[in-house]
Amino acid sequence: MARGSAGESVLHKHLRILDAFEARRPFLTLTEIADAAGLSVSTAHRLVGELEREGLLERLPDRSYRLGVRLWEFASRTPGAIGLRELAKPWLAAVHSRVRQHTQLGVLAGCDVLFVERMSTRDAVVNATLIGGRIPLPVSSSGLVLLAHAAPGLVEDVVAAGWPAYTASTPRDEADLRELLRRARGDGYICAEGFIHEESRGIAVPVVGPHGVVYAGLGVVVPNDGAPIQGIVELLSVAARQITEALRDAYLPDAGATGRDAPHGIDPLVSTSLRSLAYLETHPEPGRRPSPPRGVA
Repeated sequence: MARGSAGESVLHKHLRILDAFEARRPFLTLTEIADAAGLSVSTAHRLVGELEREGLLERLPDRSYRLGVRLWEFASRTPGAIGLRELAKPWLAAVHSRVRQHTQLGVLAGCDVLFVERMSTRDAVVNATLIGGRIPLPVSSSGLVLLAHAAPGLVEDVVAAGWPAYTASTPRDEADLRELLRRARGDGYICAEGFIHEESRGIAVPVVGPHGVVYAGLGVVVPNDGAPIQGIVELLSVAARQITEALRDAYLPDAGATGRDAPHGIDPLVSTSLRSLAYLETHPEPGRRPSPPRGVA
């Protein structure tokens, strides 16, 4: 992998450029990209040009840039997130039809929870979640149930990284965080009251995957009004169990399989009709370009 003079790979610089784009800042000029990525304008110009040629960035008539649809193509082939989202969507909808506020699904992404789905009503309470957005694990109910069942070393990493104090109710320190994680493991759910906004509270349960590990956090954001939450917890728990069953049905077992083509993970076509599956097994994907000859860059 090529590296720059400071030892940073060119790939990492490209990623810094892509990271400059946020949900609230989807359109950036070259100067804004350079500032956000911490690059000189000349370096940013060269790297942006490469990303544009590959379809990862798109240049608009006003000379600003946005993320390219080719990134969406890549993301759509990611069974760990997209397959999970498709499997969980009916059960998220069932929860949402009862709660009528915000219902969301998050997965672990470093020291953050990454939200892969959210359903909301127009008059719902304040919620900081965006699809494709991240929130630090300690301040999110979904993040807390994920962290409670993650590898032990991740808690130390989260504590070392720190997290913002959004309100007076936000967990303050390591002791607060560890108490919340203990409760999440013991109770099977967590209620985060006013952690990000005082008028909102998040309630979440873990979603267990095919191998008994926690795969995602399923949660809601509702008014922080002191109303009993047990009915919501039961609703979420039932939905989480149904998602677990769906994951087991869709999972491609790898026990005893060998070789680079051995199946594993979630079937990426979990939501495709049976007739469509039969067709795709005997036909290439429409519009799929043939691979270049081996050895051609």
